[in-house]
Amino acid sequence: MRTDKKPTTRSIISRAATILFSLLMLMDGTAGLMRAEAGQEVMRHLGYPIYAMSIFGIAKIIGSLALIQNKLPTLKEWAFAGFAINFIGAFASRVFAGDGIGLLSMPLFMLLILFLVYFLWKKNIRITAARQSYINALKNIICICYNFTNLLLSDNLLSYLSLY
Repeated sequence: MRTDKKPTTRSIISRAATILFSLLMLMDGTAGLMRAEAGQEVMRHLGYPIYAMSIFGIAKIIGSLALIQNKLPTLKEWAFAGFAINFIGAFASRVFAGDGIGLLSMPLFMLLILFLVYFLWKKNIRITAARQSYINALKNIICICYNFTNLLLSDNLLSYLSLY
């Protein structure tokens, strides 16, 4: 039995935020794989080798795809953790390079957006799980009532009871 349920405002906001964040990371990962000139300048400034752009780019592309899917929640958790490590590392790299507050704020802002997306996703999962367990309990009650009614109306039980 399939029931089409209307998506809640929270689930729509959660999906939209996840897709937007994933698109940003997908674009950033693609730019890293293409070794964009602006990215190379940043890597040189921070003291990283240019080939690290490819490694970070592949990781961001895989992470953004992991965030969009809903079949493997553990993979999604790992993607969130990977992006958190990425933004914390970017912030630390900027601090150690002696950058000003303007450049320090971007990784922190992206980390804040990541936490918001994560919070919305977890909140949506908890509501969906609670709703599903409520539906399963109702299904079980209906099945028990149906089976009990069939048992009462069956010929075997009536003939058994007539013996007494």
